[in-house]
Amino acid sequence: MTYGYIRVSTDKQTVENQRFEILAFAERENLKVDGWVEETVSGTKDPAKRKLGTLLADLRPGDLLVCAELSRLGRSLFMILEVLNLCMKKNVRVWTIKDNYRLGDDISSKVLAFAFGLSAEIERNLIAQRTKEALARRRAEGATLGRPKGRRNTTVKLSGQEERIRTLFHRGLSRRRIAKRLRVDRNTLAKFLRERYPYPLPRRPSEA
Repeated sequence: MTYGYIRVSTDKQTVENQRFEILAFAERENLKVDGWVEETVSGTKDPAKRKLGTLLADLRPGDLLVCAELSRLGRSLFMILEVLNLCMKKNVRVWTIKDNYRLGDDISSKVLAFAFGLSAEIERNLIAQRTKEALARRRAEGATLGRPKGRRNTTVKLSGQEERIRTLFHRGLSRRRIAKRLRVDRNTLAKFLRERYPYPLPRRPSEA
């Protein structure tokens, strides 16, 4: 059985490019793809907690797993090696297209797996380092980074409880007791009444 494995990290990415690559590769190699596994998930997530883990568990000796590149299996060296090691133990072949990698039970396959995984991790570390340096430079130039901080809206937890508040007032409860019953601060209740309550509510003499 031949399986095509496709992984993208975000919804903004498309699986169609990888599917096209695998289908074109299968045609060149005279292969028939018997099943597909597609998922949108970060490559840093443990393979056992991804659809990939289920696929690996179902693979049988002699099966072939095809993917666009080794980085689709994982985003770290040890994760990729773990997947390849499992496939070697199960006598499952792994072929990648961009890397032109062929997993077999020989020392060259193991060396190639190490080299490809190491190269991918080094490249990611370099990108991360360049990003940090760029952000540090922008801070030094006085740029404001990140989302602007806003004031926390403490009254949102009272949204939709207008009628209940009105009923409690009609029953003679004070603002302090109503706030306690609603599990909010008295000032939060007062702010909510000023901003959003549609009915005029009298102040009790004890609260004046």
